[in-house]
Amino acid sequence: MQAAETHRAPTAEVVVGLIAAPGASQRLTGDLVSDLQQALPQRHPTLAWRLPVIEDALVQSTAGDAELVAAARDQLLEHDWDLVICLTDLPVRVGRRSVVAHASPVHSVAVVSVPALGAVGVRRRALDTVTGLIDTLVGETDPDPANRSKTAQRLRELADDEEEQGPALFYPARVLTGNLRLLTGMVRANRPWRLAVSLSRALTAAVAAGVFALVTGDIWRLSDAFGAVRLSTIAVAAVVAVVVTLVVGGNLWERGRQRRQVMLFNAATVITVLIGVVALYAALFVLAAILAGALVAPRLLAESLGHPVGIVDYLRVAWFTSSLATVGGALGAGLESDEAVHEAAYTYRGSEEGGDR
Repeated sequence: MQAAETHRAPTAEVVVGLIAAPGASQRLTGDLVSDLQQALPQRHPTLAWRLPVIEDALVQSTAGDAELVAAARDQLLEHDWDLVICLTDLPVRVGRRSVVAHASPVHSVAVVSVPALGAVGVRRRALDTVTGLIDTLVGETDPDPANRSKTAQRLRELADDEEEQGPALFYPARVLTGNLRLLTGMVRANRPWRLAVSLSRALTAAVAAGVFALVTGDIWRLSDAFGAVRLSTIAVAAVVAVVVTLVVGGNLWERGRQRRQVMLFNAATVITVLIGVVALYAALFVLAAILAGALVAPRLLAESLGHPVGIVDYLRVAWFTSSLATVGGALGAGLESDEAVHEAAYTYRGSEEGGDR
C-alpha cells in the first residue's frame, strides 16, 4: 500500500524548440536557455521541459512574417516539438508598427525580434517575453498567476503524445475531444473576430454586393417567397463558401506526418476562420437591416410583395441580402494575398518597439 502511494506517474515533458538566427540572436539564446531551465519548472512545477536549440536564419532578410512562421512550423513538425520559439534579427511588424513578439497559437509558433528587445536588460526582457509567449501559444493570455493551472493543463495535453491505435476513423475524434481545452484556448487567443476587419477586400466586396442586392425588387420577392429553412440553408452555404475560400485559397490547410499536431492545427484554423466569417455575417446582417429600413420605402416593398409589410419582412430582406453579400465576400477573399490571409489568423503579442525597456 505504501509503495502504491509513493508511486507517481511520469511527468509530462513539454518540448519547446528554440530557433536562433546566427549572430546576436544565437548568443542571446545560450543565456535564455539557461534562464528558461530555471524559470519554467518554477512557473509550471508539474511539467518537465526540454529546450533543443537550432541555429538557422530560416528565411531571407526580405521575407515576411508569414514566411518566417511557416518555416518555423516546418521545423516543429520535422523535429516533433510541441512549441517553437524563433529568435530573429528581422523586425516583426503589425501593420506599420514594429513589435517585440508575434505569436500564432494555431501554428504553435512564436517569433521574437531580438533587436526590438532594446540595448539594456535584454536577457531579462527576453525571458519575460518567451515565458509569456509560451502561455499565449496554449491559449492563456491572462497574466494572473492564479490561471497557471489552466496553462499547465493545456501544456500537458499538448505534450501528451497519443498512440495511433484503433480504427483511423475514431482517431481524429479522440485527438480533438482529448485536447478540447487546448483547442478552445488556442482559438480564443487567436481572436478570430478580427478576421473580418483584416480582410479588407473581402469586406469591401461583401458591402458592395449587399447594397446592390438591397435595392433590387427581385431580392425582395425571393426573400418573401423563401421560408426560414431555405433562408437558413442559403446562409450556411454562404458562410461555408467563404471559409473554404479562405482556408484552401490561403493555403491554411496543413498536411504532414505528425497527425496529431496537424489535426489540432487544422481544427484550430477552421474554427478561427469560421468564427471570423460568422462575425462578418452578423455585422453584414445588422448593416443590411439598418440600410433596408433607411432605403426601402414601405410602400414600394408592399407593392413588390403584394401584401402589407412589417418588421419581419424587412428582416427577411436583410437576412437574404447578408447571405448574398457574404457570397460576394467569398469572391473578395479570393483576391486577398496569402500573406494577408495568414496574418489575419495570427495573434500578435508584445509591446511596441521603442517602448519602455
